[in-house]
Amino acid sequence: MPNVKRASVTAGLQNEAGCWINGYRYVVGIDEVGRGTLAGPVTAGAVCLPHDRDDLQTVLEGVRDSKQMTPRQRERLAESIKQTAISWAVGSATSLEIDKYGIVPATLLAMNRAMQALHIQPDFLLLDSIRWDDLAHVPYRSMVRGDSLSLSIAAASILAKVSRDDYMRQLDAAIPHYAFSHHKGYGTARHLAALREHGPSKEHRRTFAPVRDLMFGETV
Repeated sequence: MPNVKRASVTAGLQNEAGCWINGYRYVVGIDEVGRGTLAGPVTAGAVCLPHDRDDLQTVLEGVRDSKQMTPRQRERLAESIKQTAISWAVGSATSLEIDKYGIVPATLLAMNRAMQALHIQPDFLLLDSIRWDDLAHVPYRSMVRGDSLSLSIAAASILAKVSRDDYMRQLDAAIPHYAFSHHKGYGTARHLAALREHGPSKEHRRTFAPVRDLMFGETV
């Protein structure tokens, strides 16, 4: 039986390569996690990979959409990403900021904080399915399923996910009633049951329907 090579699950580099060919050197992928949760921050990762290495997909083999990976895989690859990247950073917007500004502006705030924390000045951004209309000083490209199409975006997705999950585990230790370490703030049956029993914590997003409805005495 002939050997059949398993298809690579590593995200591609075509978008980065196109930018590099056009003279952009500091191409930064940005992605976020936690937009749909009922509690905790929305967190963004930013990753700039080196343009002068031809082994990136080998060194970062397996880097892809963080939602398709196990926690152990994400944590292992996060270390490889940090060691390989020219610069990387993570930024967040709190649940209070989400309630104050709305989830999309708060997501852009987290992305901007991640970008500002980089040690380099990006000259092009690759984003996953979000528009950043007031970003005037850096050109960008937003693409559907960017964390599958761009290695930089996928790497940013992993760093954001690992960072936010770690925060939610710490939160679980401080506020144990909600089992945050298990569901990371998403609206699971267990989480909704805890909300009904204990009410919302300071980390819950009061403008999100299940939490808002509970506060106004409606069924969650």
